[in-house]
Order: sequence, then structure tokens, then C-alpha cells
Amino acid sequence: MTGTTELFGLTRAQLEGTMTGLGMKPFRGRQIFRWLYQGLETDLFNMTDIAKEARVSLAEHFTVRPLAAPEVVTSADGTAKYRFTLDDNAVIESVLIPEKGRLTLCLSTQVGCPLGCLFCRTGSLGFTRDLTTREIIGQLWAVQRQVREAGKRVTNVVFMGMGEPLLNLGNTIDAIRIMLDDLGFNLSNRRVTVSTIGIPARIDELGGQVAVNLALSLHATTDAKRAALMPATKRWPLKELLAAIRRFPLPPRKRILIEYVLLDGVNDSPDDARELVKIARSISAKVNLIPFNSFPGAPFCPSGQKATAAFQQILWDHGMMAIIRKSRGDEHLAACGQLGYVPLSEEDE
Repeated sequence: MTGTTELFGLTRAQLEGTMTGLGMKPFRGRQIFRWLYQGLETDLFNMTDIAKEARVSLAEHFTVRPLAAPEVVTSADGTAKYRFTLDDNAVIESVLIPEKGRLTLCLSTQVGCPLGCLFCRTGSLGFTRDLTTREIIGQLWAVQRQVREAGKRVTNVVFMGMGEPLLNLGNTIDAIRIMLDDLGFNLSNRRVTVSTIGIPARIDELGGQVAVNLALSLHATTDAKRAALMPATKRWPLKELLAAIRRFPLPPRKRILIEYVLLDGVNDSPDDARELVKIARSISAKVNLIPFNSFPGAPFCPSGQKATAAFQQILWDHGMMAIIRKSRGDEHLAACGQLGYVPLSEEDE
């Protein structure tokens, strides 16, 4: 392509506006949008329902650049980690998790993370910058194109990779719009989940613009303990956070998901479990208990099987829906809380 304005990463409305600005009809933007995200086609000259002379004109004005092909490493359980090197040589990672009847892609929204949660490898690596919409949706585009060759498609997307989605809210929302658009990836809003540490004003803003599932990274049941594990939460007290969660408009028949990583001797006591019951009830949530996935330099140990089972049992005894999330891909640092770039050779040693 010889043009200079990038089309990859634009929503349908943005593409229609771009075409109108060029003196073309809005439907031209819809055509390109469908080719990009349904057809997974980035060569304007291959968009054959567009007149040839129009394709020539488009190529003179625009470029369409997906992300560079990622490195891929696959774990024994089938979990695949994708490592993308961006235009500025920053590196991000996303993870594809195969399960019966679904393929779930865990996406990143930032290079690194500014929140510094002590149990998360990404947070220990610091923060570089936000991802653009092109870089967020480009992860899904690349993985979708790869699995299509095997006759499959990504069925679910979770924003649970590197970074805090609500600190990159505008680009995250635009990426979601492309995912949900029936001319785009055409995902159901019931199959898209945004995970957040909990930023009340941004939760309100997200809920006011798109309808998706919401997961709350809670991990402790008091403000003091949360602040010790997740220093950034000092700015967002639980009282305000839970009020915002209750205001959030979920898709029909969906519930808030609480994510709770179990750390040995830190947040896994019976009292912690009982307090978690109170919080979960107050927002009609279900609970995912997450075994801590260690990483080099990690200051914690995972809770033992006995403590984990006892914690879950207390939740069950109080009528809570609580499952223990199975760790996937941890031998390649692809499990929850492990994403962050080091050379593949070092990870695999």
C-alpha cells in the first residue's frame, strides 16, 4: 500500500466517516470494515466488491497494516502464548485457551501495567504505554486468522492480559465495538469480558457505552489488605467501587465475576472467605478462585490444596457459586498473572 492514513483499527463509524471525508459514500467504509474483520483481508486490491478504480484511489490515500506476525509458544495443555513485537519494538503478549466448545483469547491493553500489583508479573515490569485500538484488535485479528486455517474461530474474548483496560478506556471501547459489530468479528456481548482492578468512574463510563461482562480483580476483602497487595487501590475504596459495580448494566442473565487469587497465609483464611461471601452477595457475583501462578522474584506462594478446598467450601456452604480456575500454560509463563516479556529461551530453561 502506498497511502499514509491507517485504516486498520477503525470502527465501522470511523471508517464511514473517513470515506465521507474523501468524498465517497459511507457504504464504502462498511465494505472495507467487513473485509477487514470478517474476511480478515488487508489488501485493498483483494476487496473485490469495490470497483477497481475505487480500490486504486483508496490505495493512494490509505494503508491497512495488521500487527507483525507473532511468535507463538504452545503448552502441553494446548494453551498458546502469542508474543507481538510492535512498531516501536515494544512487546505484548496474549493467550489463546482452548476448552471444550470454545476458544478464549486473553488480550492485552497496555505495554506493561502501571498498577504494580505484587502478585502479578506484568505489574512488576512497570509501564511503558497504552496500546492503540489497532494494537488491541490486531491481537484478535492475528489469532483469528491463524485458527481459521484449522476451521476454528475465537469464540470468547477476555481483557485479562497485560495492563488495566479501564486506564486505556477509549481504545478498549473502540476495540470492543469492532468485536461486537455484526460486520466485524460479530461476537456476542455475552462472550466478551473486561477485567478491572476497579475504577468507579471508568466502570460507569464503560457501562454507559458498551454492554459486556465485567470481572472484578478483588483479591482481598478490606481496603487495607487490598492496598497492601494492590497499591493503586488506595485511590478507589471498596465502598465506592462496589456501588459502581451495582450500577453496571450487564448483558441478560449474566453476573459479575469476582477474581480472587489465593496467596498462602495472606488472603486465604476462613475469615477472608466469610468476608468474601458478604462482598459477593452485595453485588450478586460469582467467584473465580485463582491459584497463584508464580514467576521469578515473586514474593508469595500459592495456597495449598487443603486451604484452597476449605476456602471454596466456605463459599459453597453460604450458597455462593465458586469455582477454582485451572492454571493453563504456566510452564511457558502464559497463565494468569504471568505475562511479560523475557526471551523465549530464558522462559523455557
